[in-house]
Amino acid sequence: MTPDISHVIQLAVAPVFLLAGIGAFVNAFAVRLGRIFDRSRVLETRLDTCEPDRQAPIKAELATLRRRSRIAYTGIALDIIAALFVCLLIVVAFAGYFFGFEIRGLIAGLFIVAMCALIGGLIAFLREIFIAVRYLSIVVEQAPKT
Repeated sequence: MTPDISHVIQLAVAPVFLLAGIGAFVNAFAVRLGRIFDRSRVLETRLDTCEPDRQAPIKAELATLRRRSRIAYTGIALDIIAALFVCLLIVVAFAGYFFGFEIRGLIAGLFIVAMCALIGGLIAFLREIFIAVRYLSIVVEQAPKT
């Protein structure tokens, strides 16, 4: 019996490493989201105190930040869903072993759903970065040359 349980544990190790990677993405998203919120607060304060003719660029940047925050939130949600399905996959693998269920199809399905959610989270991450870089490029191009 010992070799069988050690095999199940070996199979569960790969998803645990996957969880660590997903956690790193969630952390990266959380940091980016925090910076977006910090910048939004600064701009909202500036918007309240600036002259009406200077509000348009601030409002435009706030709109971009709002869009970025929605994408980051979606990415975090998808990555957490992926992590939950990986955790469920580990539980099902152990339960299948201990209770003698045939679970290959279920494990494959859980893995596919987890990977699809992770792919969605990675696409959201890439999209948010593209928007941030594009906005930075626009701001740099519009800056007065010295």
